[in-house]
Amino acid sequence: MSENRFGLVIFDCDGVLVDSELITNRVFAGMLNELGIRVTLEDMFERFVGRSMPQCLDLITKMLGGPVPQHFVEEYQTRSATALRSELKAVPDIETVLAGLRVPYCVASSGTHEKMQTTLGLTGLLPQFRGKMYSVTEVAQSKPFPDVFLYAARQQGVAPADCAVIEDTPTGVRAGVAAGMTVFGYCALTPKQRLIEAGAHHTFERMRDLPGLMSGAN
Repeated sequence: MSENRFGLVIFDCDGVLVDSELITNRVFAGMLNELGIRVTLEDMFERFVGRSMPQCLDLITKMLGGPVPQHFVEEYQTRSATALRSELKAVPDIETVLAGLRVPYCVASSGTHEKMQTTLGLTGLLPQFRGKMYSVTEVAQSKPFPDVFLYAARQQGVAPADCAVIEDTPTGVRAGVAAGMTVFGYCALTPKQRLIEAGAHHTFERMRDLPGLMSGAN
């Protein structure tokens, strides 16, 4: 990948590095159903995936027409952690892609540092990202605003125009585009057209195809 023009590769975490989206959103959907909000897994990917927890809580409040139960977040975190411990895996081929990168890389997530520590730790990816994990909890505005991507680029000392963003949700894609970065949309779970409509410059379905796609990017 040494021929490509990028000075930094910024990965999203959930759904890009770790195969957590199906697991956590199944838990989330179940809890919403318990509150009387009838949603499917497809609904979750349409409305919630890629958003921060505060943004999700705002949506739930509107859907409920009232406040979210006091311990909802804690219960979600407990149930998700249990499910992740038994089911979570790294995204197929991500270890090979990381090993082959010839430029710096980092992760910028809508999740908390605690969540990244957990998911990357469970999948064995944490050593590759120590000291280069960035969370929306460190910036003013969550995705689709560009704050966390711009923050990651500043911390790594790379201009936004020289950064590649790897994202799997329309919300994340919009954030990368707003940051002035080149966005590669990973569409293993999200329909490709949704990522294209959000502004993705390139799309791919298999992580192992990313190096070649990046090398050929203009």
